Amino acid sequence: MTLLDGNPWAPKPGHAQIIVRWATWCGFCRRHNTHLNALVRSLPADAPLQVLGVAGDRDAEAVRRHMDREGFAFPVTLDQAGFATLSAARRVIPLTITVDRQGRLREIIPGEMAEADVMALAALVR
Repeated sequence: MTLLDGNPWAPKPGHAQIIVRWATWCGFCRRHNTHLNALVRSLPADAPLQVLGVAGDRDAEAVRRHMDREGFAFPVTLDQAGFATLSAARRVIPLTITVDRQGRLREIIPGEMAEADVMALAALVR
């Protein structure tokens, strides 16, 4: 998968993942991603956690501007890999998927999460 900055992204062995499908026009996503950004910033840089935003938008430049304006520090890709198709049973956004450090799917969480709930996802690195 290629990120908006042109770098590749792939799950790292031994790292947990938080993957969030969202869109720039979604107010629920904006609040949710603010909490996600706080989680990313609260963890040490070497924490065994990867966060990936999957924007449902089609305009990469609009997503980049949105990320810059909001100050979001997590990597983002456009939904080029068909993530929406894979998660079609859950049409709601934001949609958060968590994978533990052993590579097992832990949760699929539809909708906006409260700040405390997002911050609790730090437990994935333990």
